[in-house]
Amino acid sequence: MAEPAAIAALAIEAAVGWPARVYRLIGHPVGLFARVIDAGERAWNSGSDRRRRVAGIVLVLLLLTATILIGAAIERLLDMLIGRRAWIVVVLLAVPGLAQRSLHDHVAPVRNALAAGDLPAARALVGKIVGRDVESLDEAGAARAAIESLAESFCDGVVAPAFWLLVAGLPGLWAYKALNTADSLIGHREPRWRAFGWAAARADDVANLIPARLAGALVCLAGAGRWRIMLGDARKHASPNAGWPEAAMAGALGLRLRGPIAYDGTMQDKPWIGDGRTDASATDVGRALVVYRRACLGLWLIAGVVAWAR
Repeated sequence: MAEPAAIAALAIEAAVGWPARVYRLIGHPVGLFARVIDAGERAWNSGSDRRRRVAGIVLVLLLLTATILIGAAIERLLDMLIGRRAWIVVVLLAVPGLAQRSLHDHVAPVRNALAAGDLPAARALVGKIVGRDVESLDEAGAARAAIESLAESFCDGVVAPAFWLLVAGLPGLWAYKALNTADSLIGHREPRWRAFGWAAARADDVANLIPARLAGALVCLAGAGRWRIMLGDARKHASPNAGWPEAAMAGALGLRLRGPIAYDGTMQDKPWIGDGRTDASATDVGRALVVYRRACLGLWLIAGVVAWAR
């Protein structure tokens, strides 16, 4: 069921995304995960580090178990009711778990603002997609931040959900989304979350292990990039996974990404990824979007081949 659903869901989501009218009417499914995680964090994130870590493990297990069971039950019910046509409904239920269109629509305005010379607008737009301080970013810093977010989110928002949809159907996709949401909300190193979010962060690392490397390979192929940069610089990133698509994008564009970044008013001396220019511009953001669209098409091709082979 997942095989034709994956390619169809990718195509539909790229065409229509998650329309603003639908979002205003019913929100987004990820919002339900966020509310559950927030409630669990407020109720259980207290006491000793040991207690916090155990509570975080329990929250992740409960979240994954509930999501997998509900997803499997939905697939089973659809199969019983409409048989071979069930994959059509699965497509509609899978579309919100993908973010090709959404990601493109968040990054393209940054390019447009930079091209128009409106740095304050570009900073504000970048601030919606990154966690770093944006107030002091110059044009190059805003462009690099947008490109880095595009590359990293290509894995989290596109490749990984599609991968788990192909591997484990609807339960796999939404279990991944639940886990990724937990990581984004509580999988941090600050004292409040370090112990409680440990399980979410580590499980998310495992879930992205293959998708991140696949995302990097797709970016390299789409950008005729230098594989040497990806293979050599991916491990410079603090994340075991995010560095793969970022290093691939840096090589494809001939840029250096990451480097010193400010968080909460404190400058962190992060290593540069890539060996090219640092003076990124609106043109480079546009080039990154072209590579991104080609990489998405490459993912469609993989989904199509898997569907045909099965």
